[in-house]
Amino acid sequence: MKLVVNQKNLKRAVSLVEKVVSKNTTLPILGNILLKTENGRLRLSATNLELGINTLVGVKIEEVGEIAIPARIFSDFINTIQDEKVTLVTKNNTLTINAEHYKTSILGFDPKDFPIIPKIKSEPIVSVPANMFKGALVRVVDSMAISETRPELAGILVQVKENQCVLVSTDIFRLTEVTLSVSASVSNAIIIPRNTVTELVRMCNDLEGNIQIKYSDNQVAFVAEDIELVSRVVDGTYPPYKNVIPEKFISRALIKRNELENNIRLAGLFASSISDVKISCVENKLIITARNSDKGEIETNVPIVLKNEPFEVSLNYRYILDGLKNMPGNEVVIEFTGAGSPLVMRPSDDKSFVYLIMPLRN
Repeated sequence: MKLVVNQKNLKRAVSLVEKVVSKNTTLPILGNILLKTENGRLRLSATNLELGINTLVGVKIEEVGEIAIPARIFSDFINTIQDEKVTLVTKNNTLTINAEHYKTSILGFDPKDFPIIPKIKSEPIVSVPANMFKGALVRVVDSMAISETRPELAGILVQVKENQCVLVSTDIFRLTEVTLSVSASVSNAIIIPRNTVTELVRMCNDLEGNIQIKYSDNQVAFVAEDIELVSRVVDGTYPPYKNVIPEKFISRALIKRNELENNIRLAGLFASSISDVKISCVENKLIITARNSDKGEIETNVPIVLKNEPFEVSLNYRYILDGLKNMPGNEVVIEFTGAGSPLVMRPSDDKSFVYLIMPLRN
């Protein structure tokens, strides 16, 4: 292989794939990035066996070829040099890098040992603008379960149906649902693992166009521009979460989002070990109280517009803040659905976002 590539373009490509590189010491080949010429361009690939990524870079090719190169040293070198053009040459599993002020040789591995990243050739089940998809992922990521005890909850449900793409996450204590309006002709539901979600958010940072989602044989691919992320899906059935979202409310309060967030944050300073604060909605104000035997106590109130009867509920203040930070708009609607039932939070002018919090027992 012999080719010339722009350093900035190569640096960007390396930064996209290196985060997927595995640190598995029993399989050293997984610590490598595969460089391979393909249809007049250079393809960079990395995988940890559960997640794989490919990206293409425009280059000037003199000789085709491929090599698996240690990701850490290759990334550090490419990120450090400043020369505009870089020449890559391979011979006997050694990569020689030439630039105006630098020349180095890095020992690589036989590319035949590099794992094959599955290629999904099926038609996309949906196409979503990258910035819209990223925004939805960021909103639902906090509600994913951390424990792998129930693998289906340690991921995000992506449900495509009736020109909608619905993203859902829950850890049993809270639940987030985001609905995107898309062009979709087929219905499907997949559960994306936590690590894949993290890489998807990072991948979307530099994208301006659409992301196509393809699915086949328990593998899902996210394809955009010159980037492709391939992942296994979580094997399991997502719980019937719609049964948890209340269809009716007993009382509803309209409140300024920033005022609620600031006062919840203040009350959180005096929360107990279970992070509890008490919310009481009475007449035209929402009263927030918290008490800690070691720190003291606080009471603060925020103006609201209350519909129906007053109500009182104890909640984990961290869950409230997680929901508010991802909520668009200036006003928030809080819906009380009964003692022991979830408290529903949503933007006042956006029905595409729903956030539920289970109350704490008094």
